[in-house]
This record gives sequence, C-alpha cells and structure tokens, in this order.
Amino acid sequence: MIYRAEYMNLLKDWQNKDIIKVVTGIRRCGKSTLLEMFKKHLLDTGVEQNQIIAINFEALEQEDLINYKTLYSYITEKLIPNKTMYIFLDEIQQVTNYEKVVDSLFVKGNIDIYITGSNSYIFSGQLATNLRGRYIEIPLLPLSFKEYHSLQNEDEAKSFRKYMETGGLPYLTQFDLSQNQIDMYLEGIYNTVLLKDIEERMNRKQEGIKEKNITDVALLKSISKYCSSIIGSPVSLRGITNYFISNERRISPNTVSDYVEALCESYLFYSVEQMDISGKQLLKSNKKYYIVDLGLRNHILAKKKYDLGFSIENIVYFELLRRGYQVNIGRLGELEIDFIAKKSGAYTYFQVTADLTSESTFKREVAPLEKIKDNYEKIVLTLDQFSTGNYNGIKVIHVIDWLLS
Repeated sequence: MIYRAEYMNLLKDWQNKDIIKVVTGIRRCGKSTLLEMFKKHLLDTGVEQNQIIAINFEALEQEDLINYKTLYSYITEKLIPNKTMYIFLDEIQQVTNYEKVVDSLFVKGNIDIYITGSNSYIFSGQLATNLRGRYIEIPLLPLSFKEYHSLQNEDEAKSFRKYMETGGLPYLTQFDLSQNQIDMYLEGIYNTVLLKDIEERMNRKQEGIKEKNITDVALLKSISKYCSSIIGSPVSLRGITNYFISNERRISPNTVSDYVEALCESYLFYSVEQMDISGKQLLKSNKKYYIVDLGLRNHILAKKKYDLGFSIENIVYFELLRRGYQVNIGRLGELEIDFIAKKSGAYTYFQVTADLTSESTFKREVAPLEKIKDNYEKIVLTLDQFSTGNYNGIKVIHVIDWLLS
C-alpha cells in the first residue's frame, strides 16, 4: 500500500471529533486503501478490533446489507456500550437511503463515522439536508507528482515524463506493467466510472429519487472524449452542443448539460469558473474543464504527444487543489490568467506554460500579470529552466521544482 501521509494526517486530525468524515474521489484513486491505513492506525494506537465495523459495499458478502434497514440493524447489533465505535462505510452510494443510516448512527454518540463515495451526488440528497454542518469532505485525488516521484528510481525529468503519460492512479505505480496492461487497467476504470454511474442513477430512479436521465453510454463516452480534448480551453455548454451538431449528432443543450454534470459528479472531470480579477466576482461566461488523471486522458484520446502546455496546466490545477486552494480562471478585461488561487483570504496568480524561451511567449505570459494592480503574489510556472528568476516582482519557477516543493 502507498502511504498517503497528507490524507492520513487529515483523518488523524478529525479522529474522534463529532463530525462525519466523507472521503470522496474517482474510483480507484485509493479511498479504500486510505481507510485500511487508518484502521491499522487505530489498532496500532490501542483501539480494539471489536470497536471497528467496516463494510465495503463493492465487495459485499451479505448482499442484503444494501438495504438501509438491514444495514442499520447489522451495525447497531455490533455496538459495544460505553466504548467508542469506529464505523467505516466504503462506497456508501451503493445503498439507497444510506443517509438514514448515517443520520441515525450519528445522533447515538460514541460513534466515529467514516464514509467514502465515488460520486458527488451523495451530497445532493438528505445527507446534505439533514447533516448540514455535521460532515467534513476530504477530497482524495490520484497521486501528486511529489508522491509519484518518491516511488520512482529515476531522475526528476524522466519521472515527470512518465507521470504525464501514465498518470497517478496508485495501482499503476506498484507494478512493472507493459503498456498493454496499463491500457487494460485504465479501460477498466474508465468503463467502471461510466457504467457504474449509470447503474447507480437508474437504481436511485427506481427508488423514486429524482435523477437526470443518463442512459446512453456511447454519448457519455463521446462527450468525455471531447472534454478530454479541450482541457484548459474555455468552452460553453452551447459550444459543446454545436460541436456535436456540426458532426451530425442531434443533441440538445439540456442533454449536454446533464451528461457533462454526470462526468463531473463522478470526479472524472472538474469544471472551473472564471472570476473577474478587479471585482473578484464570478462570471457566467465559459468554463474550463480538467481531467482528474492524465493517464486516463491519454487512454481516452489514444494519443501520446499533444498540447504539452495544457497537460502541465492540468497537473498544476490539481496540485493547487491538493494544497488547499480555491481555484478559478482569472479574467482581466480581454486578458486571461490561467489560475487565481485563494487560500486564507489571500490570492496568488498563476500562469502556466511549457516554454518561455521566445520573447513573444514570455511577453504573452507575463503581460496579464503586469496589469494586475494589487500586491498579491504572481507566478509563472514553466518547464523552461533557463528563464527562471524574478522579473519586477513576477516569479518564474520551474514547474517540477514547484511540484516537488
């Protein structure tokens, strides 16, 4: 198992706090493994085995536990009076009306609850309504480059090249796999994300829960392929619709909206809104979409060399999320800043580019930052090691150094 120190520290910080811990993220990013690590931590620190109740709903031995009433009875029968019980419910979205179980357990006291989910619609029902303010979300992402590089016996440049090709899904770092094996693994995850999402939505609809009508796997794949091809480029739902119409696919903006929303809810894609830098107000104009793992993107597009700058931008976006930033696209009149990142009330502006050696590229990347009149930090991240330095307060940093810092 790959030890995820930062996430483990978060769980330890929240241990025994009167709040539900919800670990979210795309399938196979390591949520189940993280819970296993934390259970080991509990046992190592004196918690007894009978104080831990753990259920993985993707590997159930008792199928009837997906019934919330049976699940609740099963758990409550194992509770030990006057002892803190640790409840782990992995891939909880498999259980319809699971929020009733979580809600009832939470109010009992002496219960520390940890749940995971592979789809953000777990926050859309009664869990969000009944437990508002009583749960903390811990978003789990694939391995950062720093985590990935620590597992490699290669220099930084070779490690980064490999990271961009295969991504940071933990399983792929633990074995010496052929390209064919890597492709088969990524295809399995990709299909599972799409098909499981549809299956779970249909189950929820059958239980009378309102869901968007996502039934066409081929269309879902087509839209995910298109979104993969335009990462880092501002686009509207109308623009995506027009792309399919121009390719003789009859489709409505409402359908596109539903399918894009499904792809984002499954944590395959993340949408990023634009913000006006002068007034710090969100704009309703085009969004950008980033894919959670470049290995998946390379698999979806079946193309190995393309838009290096946008691929680096994709990596930087998720690194900013890992570091706890709230991230938007910056807009200053007609100029765009790749990222405006906010944390603890302060902003940092980022431009991302593969190369700065040409004077025209340097001016293009630096010009928007020069026009920002506030005194917040301004950074250009680049693969170009020859242009690093400080230019009138604008820092140019080698992106690999920044990722490893």
